[in-house]
Amino acid sequence: MEPALTIDDVIAQLARIVELSRARGTADGYFAELYRRVTVAVKDRIAHGWFDDGPRMERFDVRFANRYLRAWARHEAGEPAGAAWGVALGAGRSFWPVVLQHLLLGMNAHINLDLGLAAAATAPGAAIAGLQADFDRINQLLADLVNDVENCLARIWPPLRRLDGWAGGVDEAVVNFSLRCARDYAWSVATATAAETDPDAAVARVEATDQWAAVIAQRILHPGFKAGLILKYVRLRERGSIPEKLDMLGG
Repeated sequence: MEPALTIDDVIAQLARIVELSRARGTADGYFAELYRRVTVAVKDRIAHGWFDDGPRMERFDVRFANRYLRAWARHEAGEPAGAAWGVALGAGRSFWPVVLQHLLLGMNAHINLDLGLAAAATAPGAAIAGLQADFDRINQLLADLVNDVENCLARIWPPLRRLDGWAGGVDEAVVNFSLRCARDYAWSVATATAAETDPDAAVARVEATDQWAAVIAQRILHPGFKAGLILKYVRLRERGSIPEKLDMLGG
């Protein structure tokens, strides 16, 4: 898979991953479909002047997406995709993770690892401060989509809404993942990486960030005995085949 050069390239490559997932019945298309929807929304908001610097935001979006696309291509080729992406993509052929876990595994790797690194590469050094407002807008867009995604998941497993109310937020209480904390962590990675001048220290920072994201990924996959039983119950009652679930996630 060639690196994406434009936001339209990103959308097209994500759509190809979704269609491959649909054809072979693997769950790696769930995150790709969610990501495609996010990218379409980013493209629309760039076109409508929602960001301070639209061209810079497209460069950021493409650089950010290419980290995921490269990890996916390496995993497809049987090559190491990194610690966090290795866990996320390795779960694509497993039966037990529920759709929510697959989505959170992708979000964890892409936000806790990729987001801050892509931001620092887009605005290195002192320029990172000028990116913060648009970085926060991207995060607001992600937050805006959470309820929409929960509506899609509730079609796959209707009792999700009751579970969500009981647990106080299924994404955080059951699977131990906080989107807000991940976004805050990504910005700390961005500012630290942008200010780094020692190449060896920069490589060490990336490795440490990847290992931390992999720890969170393992928590998402194995959230403990009680939560694990709840998720197995959910998995056995999810509606639809993988293609049907992809259609529901498509909105």
